[in-house]
Amino acid sequence: MPGQKKAGHAVYILKRKTNTMKINNLFITSAMALMFISTWCTAQQANVNLDYNPLKDTEGLIPFSAPINSPEVKDDRTVLFRVKAPMAQEVKLTGVAILTALGKRNEPVPFTKGTDGIWTLTIGPLEPDMYAYHLIIDGVQVADPSNTCAAFTAMPPYSELIVHGDGPAYYDARNVPHGNVTRHIYHSDVTGGERELYVYTPPGYDPSKKYAVLYLLGGSGELPSNWVYDGRVNLIMDNLLAEGKALPMLIAIPNNQVIHRNHPKHTELTFDIFEKELRNHVIPVVERAYSVQQDPRGRAISGLSMGGRHSMFVGFRSLDLFASFGILSAGDTNPETTISGFLTDPDVNKKVAYLFVGQGTEEAKGFMGRRCIALHEALTSHNIKHEYYVGGKGGHDWATWRHLLYYRFLPNLWRNQ
Repeated sequence: MPGQKKAGHAVYILKRKTNTMKINNLFITSAMALMFISTWCTAQQANVNLDYNPLKDTEGLIPFSAPINSPEVKDDRTVLFRVKAPMAQEVKLTGVAILTALGKRNEPVPFTKGTDGIWTLTIGPLEPDMYAYHLIIDGVQVADPSNTCAAFTAMPPYSELIVHGDGPAYYDARNVPHGNVTRHIYHSDVTGGERELYVYTPPGYDPSKKYAVLYLLGGSGELPSNWVYDGRVNLIMDNLLAEGKALPMLIAIPNNQVIHRNHPKHTELTFDIFEKELRNHVIPVVERAYSVQQDPRGRAISGLSMGGRHSMFVGFRSLDLFASFGILSAGDTNPETTISGFLTDPDVNKKVAYLFVGQGTEEAKGFMGRRCIALHEALTSHNIKHEYYVGGKGGHDWATWRHLLYYRFLPNLWRNQ
């Protein structure tokens, strides 16, 4: 790719320093050896490269500072977990994403204890994807102590099981042009403290152009960085752009945790507070720092779960700010009451450029799915143009939200402007 250097290029720089074929051959041989080593020596969880298969054991080495090698993902997509806990009485595998993939729902899977005090569990084969999980050791929920692929959020930490396919997935880092993710810290008079937001700029960002902006929100307990580390939104966008499947845009990821999630009046307070945060701080921070369109047709708002409800309840009443919407794994069981103003607006189809409602195949079978379906049905009954999509193999988890972004929402965004 233009502007990208390969390891072998160092050979040609060094050639200028000698005229002897012998030394040139030595340099070439050394460079080839280094290239071979960099390809071969990617041990499990070595964190040398942004590997698509970080949990495949290639060297038999234990991850740095870990007590044991776990989890180990085989090429047949079976997974071996190990936990060194000789004094424990019980070890189980749990987590919405992993249990959904196993068809277990709310049934944690027990490990077996060996005579060496090491607990083991083999599962699978699983579909290639990323699965959040926890361990339960003697009744205490913990992250996997041997897995360096850990997620951090506003909830207790968990681990990531990354099951690889035959090559990098649509959410993996590939050898394509990459955009940048910048962290902005600002003071908020709304929440009375310092806050953060992340902004993705596409490869070749040109300040002389005006870009559309997607404001992308997390769910309950999520931090803005989760859309980067769990959602892989920057890598997904890089890959879509390289494939010619999406239009260049900025993606602003604010923190939509504006009141304690367990506050007794969270539902009554969160939407008004977040709308004020958007208007007073988030949008102004982005529009001061970047060359972007400053009208509803140049702004979209989307989010998962609680962020989807923020996008719906705040976004639908803020048509002076937004003209495009992505409601991911969210909705409401009584939309005729909660969004009546939006549903009965006679000009809504003129004001809205694109409205997407989507959820995962497995979550469509439960309560979360019913909320999404109710929203879809209300929009349909009021003849409001929208796209409704159910897809992927995930439940109410990141497997679904990555899928919705890549396969539907981002490719279709800004197409009807």
